[in-house]
Amino acid sequence: MDNKKISMSVFFPCYNDAGTIATMVVLAFKTLAEICEDNEVIVIDDGSNDASRDVLKELKLVYNGRLKVILHEKNRGYGGALRTGFANASKEFIFYTDGDAQYDVRELKRLVSVMDDDVDIVNGFKIARRDPCLRILIGKLYNIIIKIMFNIKIKDVDCDFRLMRRKVFEKVRLEYDSGVICVEMIKKLQAAGFKFRETGVSHYFRAYGKSQFFNFKRIFKVGCNVLVLWWKLVIRKSGRN
Repeated sequence: MDNKKISMSVFFPCYNDAGTIATMVVLAFKTLAEICEDNEVIVIDDGSNDASRDVLKELKLVYNGRLKVILHEKNRGYGGALRTGFANASKEFIFYTDGDAQYDVRELKRLVSVMDDDVDIVNGFKIARRDPCLRILIGKLYNIIIKIMFNIKIKDVDCDFRLMRRKVFEKVRLEYDSGVICVEMIKKLQAAGFKFRETGVSHYFRAYGKSQFFNFKRIFKVGCNVLVLWWKLVIRKSGRN
């Protein structure tokens, strides 16, 4: 892939990430400058109630209009933030990762290095997960169950470190506002025949805030959403064949 000829959107969903989002934005601009000239950085603040919006306001001044900030007045959920990001990304390629700095945005260059003309999505996978033991265990079980239920072919379903061609969303429409959107997205992209490639990326301990996923109420809700999604994308579809 000729980096000089490509254009790229980078976006971050942000929810109470005041302690990390500035670093992510600064590194995104620095990394994009090394990759391509035609680029943009977008942050979707999903109803944060910490100092995230104050930080983003200052960042907009620093980058003199180059940073695009989209505010959700109410929290729409992780999927809602992703859907807003995909809808507002205007460049040929879209990269996104979380605003909590558990991934290093500079490793976007790893994804770009393996993106070829015949590849549509480069999906990262965590080389080693840096989380509390219980979260690692739940994450492994979740990955195994999801891969079996949905016949997912990639290694790491919930590694939100992805580079995609924007054109894939001409064929794939995402509907979920919860974290289940990642399963929905991978399954629909896979079913549509888009080609994946994978590369390992680093994962770090959370330095600020707390996970929005790992509490029993949310896990139960995600479990219910997964079952509904499985019914829609696997059972109902197989019944129509």
